[in-house]
Amino acid sequence: MCGIVGYIGPQEATPIILEGLRKLEYRGYDSAGIAVFNGRCIDVRRAKGKLSELEARLRQEPLSGGRGIGHTRWATHGRPSENNAHPHCNGKIAVVHNGIIENYLDLKQRLTAQGHVFRSETDTEIIAHLVDHHFGQCGDFEQAVRLALAEVRGAYAVAILCEDEPDKLIAAKLGSPLVVGAGKDEFFVASDIPAMLAHTREMYFLEEGEMVIFSGGGMRFTDLQGAAVTKTAKTITWSPLMAEKGGYKHFMLKEIFEQPRAVADTLAGRVFPERGEVHLDGIGLSDEQLRSLERITIVACGTSWHAGLTGKFLIESFARLPVEVDIASEFRYRDPLVNDRTLTVLISQSGETADTLAALREARGKGGLALAVCNVVESSIARESDGVIYTHAGPEIGVASTKAFTTQLVALYLLALHLGRVRETLDMEQCRRRMEALMALPRLMETALEADGQIQQVAREFMAARDFLYLGRGIHYPIALEGALKLKEISYIHAEGYPAGEMKHGPIALIDEDMPVVFLCPRNETFEKVVSNMEEVRARSGRIIAVTSDPPSAAIGPVDALLTVPDCPDDIAPVLTAIPLQLLAYHIAVLKGTDVDQPRNLAKSVTVE
Repeated sequence: MCGIVGYIGPQEATPIILEGLRKLEYRGYDSAGIAVFNGRCIDVRRAKGKLSELEARLRQEPLSGGRGIGHTRWATHGRPSENNAHPHCNGKIAVVHNGIIENYLDLKQRLTAQGHVFRSETDTEIIAHLVDHHFGQCGDFEQAVRLALAEVRGAYAVAILCEDEPDKLIAAKLGSPLVVGAGKDEFFVASDIPAMLAHTREMYFLEEGEMVIFSGGGMRFTDLQGAAVTKTAKTITWSPLMAEKGGYKHFMLKEIFEQPRAVADTLAGRVFPERGEVHLDGIGLSDEQLRSLERITIVACGTSWHAGLTGKFLIESFARLPVEVDIASEFRYRDPLVNDRTLTVLISQSGETADTLAALREARGKGGLALAVCNVVESSIARESDGVIYTHAGPEIGVASTKAFTTQLVALYLLALHLGRVRETLDMEQCRRRMEALMALPRLMETALEADGQIQQVAREFMAARDFLYLGRGIHYPIALEGALKLKEISYIHAEGYPAGEMKHGPIALIDEDMPVVFLCPRNETFEKVVSNMEEVRARSGRIIAVTSDPPSAAIGPVDALLTVPDCPDDIAPVLTAIPLQLLAYHIAVLKGTDVDQPRNLAKSVTVE
C-alpha cells in the first residue's frame, strides 16, 4: 500500500518522481503529491484521485528543482482528500510516509498543547511536526529526524526534506519496505524496485531500523542511533520493459500470458530428473533439520493462502508430513503451537505483507524454523526467514495476482519434492517422473492459453450474472476458491468457492436458473463424484460451466459452457485449471468496464495490519 519515491541529483526531480509513482500505482492509492525544493523553499502539490489529477495540477502550477519526494496514498488514518494527501509539511520540514504510527494520538495531544496546529486527519503529519520541533531545538536536520523517529511507535518508511539543509534527503525504515537506488551523481529512494529501474539497477535494501542520508553528491547508511552501517549493492536483472504492458490492454492480461515463461524461470536450474533431485538454492535448512521436522504450518493471505492450501496436498502426499494452513491475520492471535521441529512456510508475493511478516516473527519467537516463498528479492520476509524459495515471476503490476500464484504453486511443488527425497518418502524414480511432468508445464500452459477466444465468448454469456458458485474436490478445491476470488476482485460479482462435496450442506439452496456454477472436473479419482454434483445442479436448472481435461469425457453430459485444459497428472493440474478461471474473470471484468488492474478498495501489497 502507498508508494514513496524520492530523488536528489542534477536532473529535474518532478518528472522522475512522477514516473516512479506511476510504476507504483499497482500498490493501490487514492491521492498523490510531490514536494520539491525550488532553490528557495519546499514547494508542494497534492491532489485527490489518480495521478492524472496531480499531473493536471502540475501543468497549472509547475514544480522545479533537483531534489524532491513524492507519494501515492492509500487511506488509513483520515479519508481520501487533498488535505490528507502526502507530502505533509510543517515549518521547514516535508515528509512522506508509509505505515501506521500507533501512538499518534498521544503525540498529537502533546504537540497541540505546545502550540502546534494540525491541518490533516493523518498520523503522518505527526512526523513533520516532531522533526520540525526537534530541528528548532538542535538545529541539525539529521539529529532531528533521529529524535523524532525515536518517539514514534509503529511501522514506517519515510523520506524527509528540510528547507534549511536543502542538500540533504533523509529516508528511514521500520516495518515498511524501502529501497535505495544509486545512479551516476544521483540517488533514488522508493517503496519498490520498479520505480527506479529506468534509471539504475544498483539497489540497496534498507533493513529494519536503518537510515540513509543523501548529501554532498554521496550517501551513507546508519542505524537510527547514528552508528555507521555498511551495505552492499544488489544488481537487479529485471528490465524496465518487464513492468510495461507490452501491447496488452491491461497488465493483468499480460501477466496471465507471461505465466509459461514465469513457471519456466521458476523451474530453471532447480530440477535434475536424471538424478531425481531438486536443488533449492537459498533454502537455508539442512537435510538433518528437514528430516527432524514433525509438522509444517503454511501461513499466507488471500491468493497466497490458496496456494498454501494446494501446497498442503502436495507436501502431505510427497513428504508424509502433517501440514496446517493458516490465514496470516489469525495465526499469532491463537497462540500457535510451534517448536524447533515446526517449519513455518510464509507465502507472500511482495515479501512485505504485514500480517504474514508478523506471523513469521511469532513463529521464530517461539523457536520455530521459517522458510519464505516470495517473488521480491531481499524483501523483509525473505531476509528474516531461515531460508527462501524465490518465485521468478518478475514484476506483477496487476493487483489481482496471476503469475505470482502459479509460480507459488510450482515453488511449493518443488519444496514437496525436495522434502520427499530428503525424508526418503519418494524414491529417485518417483521424483524423476514428477519432475518430467513439471518440466512439461510451460508448454501445456501455452496450450491452455489458446482457449482465450473461447473464454471471451463464455464471458459474454455470463457477464450479467449477479452470483457465481465455484466447486472442486481434493487438490482442486483451493483452485475453486481462487477462481471465485479473481471474479470478486476485478468484476465485483459475488462469487464463492466450495468443496464440491459441501454443495449439499448449504450452497445448493442458492441454485436456480440464474446461478452459474463453475465445476473443476479433471479426470481423476473424484471425477465421478463431481459429475454427480453436476447432476444435482442440472436438476435445479442451474447453469454449468465445466473445466475439464482434454478430451472431455462424455460422462460430463450437457453443460452451458465447456472449457478444457491439457490432460496431465493430477498433482500439477491446478496450475493449468487456474488459467481459464483467470481469463474468465478478466474478460467478464473488461465487459463490465471495471478497472481491471486497480480494482476498487484493493491494494497490491498490504503492508499495514
